[in-house]
Amino acid sequence: RLKRGQLKLRAIAFSNDSCYLPPLRSPAVTHLDAWEAEPEGYLIHGGRTPNNEISGSLYVLSQESRGCNRKVTLRCQEKELAGDVPGPRYGHTVSVVRSRGKRACVLFGGRSYRPPGERTTETWNSMVDCPPHVFLIDLEFGCCSAHVVPEITDGQSFHLALAREDRVYILGGHSLSSDSRPPRLFSFRVELLQGSLVLSCESLNVGLSLTSAIPIPTGLPHEYIVVAGYRSETQKHLECSSVVLDDSSIHIEPREPPAWTGEISHSRTWFGGSLGKGSALIGVPVEGRGALPETHSFYWVSFKQEGERDALEDGTQGCSQESTDFEDSAPLEDSEELYFSREPHELEDSSDGEGDTYNEEDEEDESQTGYWVRCCPGCQVDPNIWEPYYSTELHRPAMIFCSRGEGGHWVHAQCMDLPEALLME
Repeated sequence: RLKRGQLKLRAIAFSNDSCYLPPLRSPAVTHLDAWEAEPEGYLIHGGRTPNNEISGSLYVLSQESRGCNRKVTLRCQEKELAGDVPGPRYGHTVSVVRSRGKRACVLFGGRSYRPPGERTTETWNSMVDCPPHVFLIDLEFGCCSAHVVPEITDGQSFHLALAREDRVYILGGHSLSSDSRPPRLFSFRVELLQGSLVLSCESLNVGLSLTSAIPIPTGLPHEYIVVAGYRSETQKHLECSSVVLDDSSIHIEPREPPAWTGEISHSRTWFGGSLGKGSALIGVPVEGRGALPETHSFYWVSFKQEGERDALEDGTQGCSQESTDFEDSAPLEDSEELYFSREPHELEDSSDGEGDTYNEEDEEDESQTGYWVRCCPGCQVDPNIWEPYYSTELHRPAMIFCSRGEGGHWVHAQCMDLPEALLME
């Protein structure tokens, strides 16, 4: 969160009954409103792991507890899927629709590795667009169904998906087969009838020719500002658009962009995420500084009117944050941002005065409870035989596979009492 122009980070933890959530690049993420007895949360599907494996899992991430000076505790559960299960992919979208008192998940687009039967030595690791099927997922039972719509003939990735009630609007995107970003706009309508469902698609005339853009909610119902993204591999999309979803239509209008700084305008890549209600966080790599090759500058972009909140100096405020995943990271599609609503006093007033200091003594004793499984007492692991796997900490692997014998198991790196120098090596 941002407070007086400063980016403040607060530690989080996972509940003991959480499954392992690997670091994912370019997954599909959508907000999940509270529904009956289920809490507010997020759906996360697919994505690429640091090993360049592509996930096909669906996770439900919710907030278990929160406090002003305590770590936010999250609960992650993997959803079992059955039926026409969507294959592993990344760069796709997932949305939640509601119809006739029921809800479902709409999954579309993405890309994956070429199917095994089509691979050659030269194309073994090449990517292809996933078939242009629309998947509907029952969030209660995990049943999936795949649908073919004649209006969509080729796959697309890194598009936008905006949903209202029983409709999902697909804007922009990139097609590998034609290497193009046509200004496409599709409207999916889902009717959840008793015992069946009906999916219809309509191709609309006006759209946006861009990829990896950030939709920012304005605070008004079903109104967004679309910012950032790319027009091509070498050209960023510096314009902005206002998007309003009516009951059965969509309206797109150009909007005055902010005064981008020179560093943002001339950067090769940029990334970011929505901070909600007219604000976004934009990051660009700092170039031309040999001593700081892995540094990024972050800018707070605000579309609020004067008087709504304290305005930022010159419209943006920069601050540096170290990053260790620059060379291998894709630009904007890695930037899916998770935000759980908090009470106003927790966001605004709880960090005033003494409450602004994070108190580690408020935390639980993680030697007894925590997300990671501790190494078993009888483990005879040789510190020289281990495999770094998913890196969830900034500069050292968090999970290590104990490869002693055939019955290996995952342990937290810190449980093995290895020196930091060895972990970094």
